[in-house]
Amino acid sequence: MDRIFDKNAPSRRNLLLGAGAGLAGLAAAACSRKPEPAPVPEGITATTIRDAEALTGITYTDAERAQMVADLEARLGALQQLREVDKPNSLAPATVFDPRLPGMDYGLTETSSVSVMPFVSAAMPGEEDVAFASLTQLRTWLSAGAISSRELTDLYLKRIEIIAPRLECFVTVMAERARREADAMDAERAAGKVRGPLHGIPYALKDLFDAEGAPTTWGAAPYKTRASEGDSAIVRKLSEAGAILLGKTTCGALAYGDVWFGGVTRNPFDTREGSSGSSAGSASATAAGLCGFAIGTETLGSLVSPSMRCGTTALRPTFGRVSRAGGMALCWSLDKCGPIARSVEDCALVLEAINGFDPADAGSIAAGFTYDFRTPITGLRLGFDPAWLTEATETEKNAIETAKGLGATLVPFTVPNLPSEPLSLQLTAEAAAAFESLTLSGRDDELTWQDPEAWPNSFRGARFISAVDLIQTDRLRRLWMQAMHEAFADVDVVIGPSYSSGMLTPTNFTGHPCLVLRCGFEMTKPRTLFDTEANPDALQARTPVAISLWAPLFREGPMLAFGRALEQALGVSTERPVF
Repeated sequence: MDRIFDKNAPSRRNLLLGAGAGLAGLAAAACSRKPEPAPVPEGITATTIRDAEALTGITYTDAERAQMVADLEARLGALQQLREVDKPNSLAPATVFDPRLPGMDYGLTETSSVSVMPFVSAAMPGEEDVAFASLTQLRTWLSAGAISSRELTDLYLKRIEIIAPRLECFVTVMAERARREADAMDAERAAGKVRGPLHGIPYALKDLFDAEGAPTTWGAAPYKTRASEGDSAIVRKLSEAGAILLGKTTCGALAYGDVWFGGVTRNPFDTREGSSGSSAGSASATAAGLCGFAIGTETLGSLVSPSMRCGTTALRPTFGRVSRAGGMALCWSLDKCGPIARSVEDCALVLEAINGFDPADAGSIAAGFTYDFRTPITGLRLGFDPAWLTEATETEKNAIETAKGLGATLVPFTVPNLPSEPLSLQLTAEAAAAFESLTLSGRDDELTWQDPEAWPNSFRGARFISAVDLIQTDRLRRLWMQAMHEAFADVDVVIGPSYSSGMLTPTNFTGHPCLVLRCGFEMTKPRTLFDTEANPDALQARTPVAISLWAPLFREGPMLAFGRALEQALGVSTERPVF
């Protein structure tokens, strides 16, 4: 596969295909239908083994094949027993990923503190200005009594009723619960109790998380009547902070893409194209001013990609910061939860609320979070690789040049010279394990998206990833962790194009945090999920462009401070879509 700069910089299409498809193409012919769970296949022979060697890239001698026959036949029985054990989606593997390297001091404390730029309240604006306001603005108006939480909730519910059907961004609107919670928050405020900066502010939740009173469909037809098992951990955290749940946003089926069982979620800036995903509805709804903020997830690009397309700001926290308990597991060692908002500081406020250790999540880590808008940019070290400019758009180049002028010390940064493409084998294998029952039952045929790069084909192909190769992939992942630890040792923040920098894949596998923010606009024709033109004859539309920042593990604070300064310098974060 050709590379843009080095072996770590796949195109966006190849990146998403690699994550979604894995070995699906290789195995498509051999696995066009699911195996029946009952009888053991008859007669494993040396010829069977020889034919299977084409799927591994390894060749054995006739004598070696003959010697393996008995062992492989015996193994089939053990595999059948394994498949008969009930393993719910919430059951995590015994091996738990931890982004921290042994013996390294990450300076973790349990202390958390967030200080954002105060908002000097002006006259109360019109409804649309309120809908697109920052969390700090909403907080100020609520505190002053200029608007009640019930009024703000009704405003968003009205916008959802009118706009959401065009965007296909909500799967369940929870109006009764939202109004009940809003009234409770208003009563608390009247009694002098304010839970925090999110008190009384409505939000939307990606439909991978349970919330009492609504199904959790995971965006997939086989699960569209699946009942929630109470509130997930992230919903409980936000309720404790006083936030109000408006409803569930659409997500690409089983956390991939923007196609869900009810349609395709749309980009508010150009409704002819999808929003990208898989946090599709969360990005679309936030960009359209249908909520104060939203919650999304990322395994490999699901916060970054829809925020790039829809022009929202998203924060992918360090792996382990935010509990995933009560949410769908796609890849236990990769899944992360984070906020999608309309400004950098909004992301900081939400992370403060959802950050924290949870014993119900095997991957959870106790780590305090600190952010201060007064952090001096002149004291930060900004990493950047000039080679990234080769494939950057003019808008991305402008953002990078603007960042260089903010006063940080420029430091050379290079992505480690290790292959990143094999890492996708781990993602594909974990995802296939999480949904093994869907594949073996044949219900994967019920998923709307059935292309070669979609999950059903990927899950089938994952059967041909060998256990040895999977373990070797995990060892490669450890090499990446070590190399990235060294690469980030001399920087506080790294800036670059989200995809062509080659940073998206390795930083997801090493657990490093990422902030994606709008950096401008370009004229584009409607695009596919993989950023190719869907209709070359279509008229162009003005759509957002984004840039990404990365930081050392657990160092979101300085990255957010730099992101806020860049956001202010660029001055493009407040432009709204027109409906």
